[in-house]
Amino acid sequence: MKNYSTSKVFVAACAGMAFFGVTMLSLAPILGPLNESVQGANALPSTMSIGIIIGTILFGPVVDKFGYKWLLIIASLSALAGIQGLACFQEIKWLHTSIAMLGLGGGILNGLTNALVSDIYDDDKRGGRLGILGACYCFGALLWTLLNYFIPDYRLPLNTMSVIMLLCILFFFFISFPQAKGQESVSLGKTLGLLKYPALIMFAIVLFFQSGFEGVSGSFTVSYLDKAYGIDNATATLSMTWFTIGMLAGRLPLGVITKYLKDLGTLYLYLSIALIGVLLFYLYGHQVVMVYVAMTLIGFGVGATFPVVLNYIGSTFRNQSGTAFSIALFIALCGQSVMNRLTGWAFDNNHCNWFLLILMTALVCIMILVPLALAMTKKMKL
Repeated sequence: MKNYSTSKVFVAACAGMAFFGVTMLSLAPILGPLNESVQGANALPSTMSIGIIIGTILFGPVVDKFGYKWLLIIASLSALAGIQGLACFQEIKWLHTSIAMLGLGGGILNGLTNALVSDIYDDDKRGGRLGILGACYCFGALLWTLLNYFIPDYRLPLNTMSVIMLLCILFFFFISFPQAKGQESVSLGKTLGLLKYPALIMFAIVLFFQSGFEGVSGSFTVSYLDKAYGIDNATATLSMTWFTIGMLAGRLPLGVITKYLKDLGTLYLYLSIALIGVLLFYLYGHQVVMVYVAMTLIGFGVGATFPVVLNYIGSTFRNQSGTAFSIALFIALCGQSVMNRLTGWAFDNNHCNWFLLILMTALVCIMILVPLALAMTKKMKL
């Protein structure tokens, strides 16, 4: 018998995921001002990445052993401390410490909230709720972007977000969460033991390409529009807002669509829309309005992959969902790093035309690998 309110826990998970959306874009609007006053600020994104990777690796086994509540609170406090550090400090060593705490908290929040929602819902509702959870990531990112757009001094948005986070942490403290799964021990051996399941590895490789797609889109779209078509920075940057809006719009109705098309049908529908978006980008990249339409379609189309794949992982590895999510999301982050490096090399060597080819290849790989992963789940025994 459960001792928690599913709706309250879901709201808590959505708040945590929105914080992760803020985390991922936290440096975008403030790195410029920091560079004007702090030498070495350009190294902060690397510190952020390290923090996120460590948080992603740690959260799974800890959640499976000790449960969600206190790790959610600790991760949120870590992110809150990082945000306040960015608002208060000007010394580079303290800025690195702050951004590391923000990345660590964000990495934990990303994995923990996905695993939490996966645990509290049955198969018929899990996919839709993971879609709404993913939409909360987009909401957090948009809220952070809008705050910084309308408020010139970056410290005020940081302090505003800190107040919101503190109120949410108080909410976390006063509600009940699912009990820990009671794993006997948190060990590297048990964590690595999940690697013997080919289905988990295949699902993780799907997320490798999905995360890589999102990373390349976020990091290189503006540069591509500049190099290929001479579109100015402000106009090109707005295309990423449309990408986020598209992803938000795609994730909100995911639960309804999956009722009719099931997970696999939904995934293929969405990815087909993303492919159409990439094709429009290729054909009409010189027209700003069509770029915005294309980026909206691309964002919409890739919005289903994480919720659908994490739904499969959660339903297949229910007894060790936290650890399974930790492995899958770590491999996903590796995909983002690898594909960003590949695309960066292409741009450095005057092959910016590879940009859309890399995006198209990632989408096709996802469409090929998902059925293979599903076939593996039917053959495996836990």
